[in-house]
Amino acid sequence: MLAHVNGKTITQADVELAETDLDPQFAKMPAEQRRAAALSALIEIHVMADKAVADGLDKNPEFQRRMELLRERALHSALVEKEVSGAITDADLKKRYDEEMAKQAPVNEVHARHILVKTKEEAEAIIKELDKGGDFEKIAKEKSTDGSATQGGDLGYFTEGQMVPEFAKAAFALPVGKYTEQPVQTQFGWHVIKVEDKRIKQPPAFDQVKDQLRQVVLRDKYFAMVKETRAAAKVDISDPDLKKEIDTMDKAQ
Repeated sequence: MLAHVNGKTITQADVELAETDLDPQFAKMPAEQRRAAALSALIEIHVMADKAVADGLDKNPEFQRRMELLRERALHSALVEKEVSGAITDADLKKRYDEEMAKQAPVNEVHARHILVKTKEEAEAIIKELDKGGDFEKIAKEKSTDGSATQGGDLGYFTEGQMVPEFAKAAFALPVGKYTEQPVQTQFGWHVIKVEDKRIKQPPAFDQVKDQLRQVVLRDKYFAMVKETRAAAKVDISDPDLKKEIDTMDKAQ
């Protein structure tokens, strides 16, 4: 027991619940300050609630409807926590991960460098320099107008869809270790491209997408439970237009 307010007891468990449910700002406070703020909030709630009862607000029909809705929302949340989110295991997530990865078609990636210049003539001169044994990275640092120039024109790995079509077509057609024999024009200027490596894109590791998978699995389990419980319940919607809208929404889920 931490306090009494008009004969009502406030316990440590009440304060802990208040810390999590009442105000997100509590989480940013130091532990003792958070505890005091939560207790202060509970005292405020109790004394104001007692006054509301004394004024007869608890008998108001609108208040009673709101209370019933809040009660049912709390029960809804408790059920979801216990039988949906609380029931999801790492095995469930790993199973979903394996299923999703199995659906993914292999995606090719290219690791390339480029030198970007304004004119075709500049690009042709760079190709001639490379033909004579020039160092691609060094030339990129000296002459490329692209932001990757400081990294020797390195663009890292990319898929075909991540680059403009003209650039992607040229890069994916090149063998590893080769550079374009003709300049490649895009909306950005003229490119000389060199391919460093090619590979199949690696899928994200399980731990990288675990939280996202949890949300997907939670959603699926939740709607499965809703479908099951609604099917077992007696639901009668008297407004035909509303019924049509709800039926359409249910089919879309």
